[in-house]
Amino acid sequence: MPILAAEPALFPETLFEATSADFPERRWRVLHTRARQEKSLARHLFEKDIAFYLPLLAKRVRVRQQIVKSHRPLFAGYLFLLGNKDEQLAALSTGRVANALEVNDQDRLWQDLRQIHRLIESGRSVIPEERFTPGTPVEIREGPLTGLRGMIVKSVSGHRFVVTVDFIQRGASVLLDDAVLDVCVSDTTCRD
Repeated sequence: MPILAAEPALFPETLFEATSADFPERRWRVLHTRARQEKSLARHLFEKDIAFYLPLLAKRVRVRQQIVKSHRPLFAGYLFLLGNKDEQLAALSTGRVANALEVNDQDRLWQDLRQIHRLIESGRSVIPEERFTPGTPVEIREGPLTGLRGMIVKSVSGHRFVVTVDFIQRGASVLLDDAVLDVCVSDTTCRD
């Protein structure tokens, strides 16, 4: 059985090294896709050189007595498009999009998506979070996730650090081990 290469999850690859000023004519839009169409839409956007982000999680699965790596969307049914009106129309014309959601707070979505990307790229085991749980807001002060802001929640497996995308009310979490945290008292102020 052939094993397919990983799907494009981000275009351009340096998207999160940029800021909104680097894309003056483009805005984030959240594309709500038809069922199981996220990766097909990502391939189409990649071929058309349209900027997008599709957070994917690697998962090992057994297929016919073999262990293979599968890449699944972190947020089923959602793809984030950074484009102008023509690029949005190109995405809508594929028939893979159920709805395009306008994003009013562009800077906040940039920040949320950048944090999700860093969390996935950290190599830690990321878990999708579909419900927000009350927790303590924190910022990581040391280690590979330095500067990420989220909240700490207690679970059976220990303390989890949760990063959210407020616009779609979803998030991702990782199990914390020795991270040094600052408690946040507001959106801009964290303390030891």
